[in-house]
Amino acid sequence: MPGERKKFLGILFDCCNVYRRIYINKEGNAYEGRCPYCQREVTVKIGPEGGSKRFFTAR
Repeated sequence: MPGERKKFLGILFDCCNVYRRIYINKEGNAYEGRCPYCQREVTVKIGPEGGSKRFFTAR
């Protein structure tokens, strides 16, 4: 829908000391993204016992 905000997690990539948002994948079962500099991948699975935190550090 127009104007609808995408769900995201905020990730601080420790590898290059840069912040980036990552978004839900097409399957809807995880948040996926990459460091914009070194292209390191990060995946955060979505599950029934998940938490409410929205910001993380990828080490």
